[in-house]
Amino acid sequence: MLILKARMNRLLVAALPLLLAFGAGAPVYAQGVEWETLNEEVKSLYQKGQYDRAIVVAKKALEVAEKAVGPDHADVATSLNNLALLYDTQGQYAQAEPLYKRSLVIYEKAYGPNHPHVATNLNNLAELYRTQGRYAQAEPLYKRSLAIREKALGPDHPFVASTLNNLAELYRTQGHYAQAEPLYNRSLAIREKALGPDHPSVAQSLNNLAELYHSQDQYAQAEPLYKRSLAIWEKALGPDHPDVAETLNNLATLYQDQGQYAQAEPLYKRSLAIKEKTLGPDHPSVAMSLSNLAALYRIQGRYAQAEPLYKRSLAIKEKALGPDHPDVAASLNNLALLYKTQDQYAQAEPLYKRSLAILEKALGPNHPAVATCLENLAELCKATNRVEEAEALKKRAEAIRTIKR
Repeated sequence: MLILKARMNRLLVAALPLLLAFGAGAPVYAQGVEWETLNEEVKSLYQKGQYDRAIVVAKKALEVAEKAVGPDHADVATSLNNLALLYDTQGQYAQAEPLYKRSLVIYEKAYGPNHPHVATNLNNLAELYRTQGRYAQAEPLYKRSLAIREKALGPDHPFVASTLNNLAELYRTQGHYAQAEPLYNRSLAIREKALGPDHPSVAQSLNNLAELYHSQDQYAQAEPLYKRSLAIWEKALGPDHPDVAETLNNLATLYQDQGQYAQAEPLYKRSLAIKEKTLGPDHPSVAMSLSNLAALYRIQGRYAQAEPLYKRSLAIKEKALGPDHPDVAASLNNLALLYKTQDQYAQAEPLYKRSLAILEKALGPNHPAVATCLENLAELCKATNRVEEAEALKKRAEAIRTIKR
């Protein structure tokens, strides 16, 4: 029985695409103040998880810039990047990709191919490809972004550390742990030297290195890194900051994976309480915490407690991200798994099928998440004596797993 995890199931802070507030220098055209105001509103709405509203405002900002300075201005590229990021966040990858690409072309023309803004845009496009499982396309973009930043900013700049982290995450996602570890370690060393041992960015690196060890079931190595990360966050940002909540979640997941359920539960609950207080009850990050707490209850056989949490998580994601987002598919899969565990096959099957349809549409038919969903559906078919159907699903999943990425 496989759990299909949503993108946000654990914190990988610096691997996220970057929202650009402004171009290089303040706009000097008459509508520049309006454009800046709209961009600030986009940033605020994005941070609040109000993505639908943010898209409307981002489109307006793009319109203002194009009308005022023409289609090839750097401010237009910034607006394109921000709109692309919002589509990316909502799983609308086909809409995001051409915007990222157009933004990149404008930046390269306006600033030259080796400008830091070009590096940021390359990073964002790489992140889109990584999300879609297009690893071979993502890697050279990350590497080019890294090369630009090292040349423009020096090898020990914090932005270089961020790109190292992102490339490491690409390798971790593919299970290339030996390639990922030195990049995570170099990223951490740069941040400790440039920013000091108690800076929030150091906490991010510690968390992500812990994730690497966690992925390899090296729990004894991961735990102290999570704990040090948590201590830095609490000291730097206070005990009720969302970043504290994320690290609490990750530490809880570590304990859960070791069967230490009594240690995991209060951490999940504290993480959830912080998020509800600081982000509001309908934020996608709240949905992630609800799903993780529900998974803990499911593992323990506390099904009556798990079900309403899974359902609330699903409702939040559908509202915030739209009904066809991969994170919605993850919630559908996990709710289906809960029903299947209780032999409620008639309730589970349509959820698995809807999850599969979403993933195939959003990520393509050969994404690893599609394979996971196929495997789960195959198990259900096997449990309901549909052996031939189960074998067909299993073979398709195996074919996806063998694809070199």
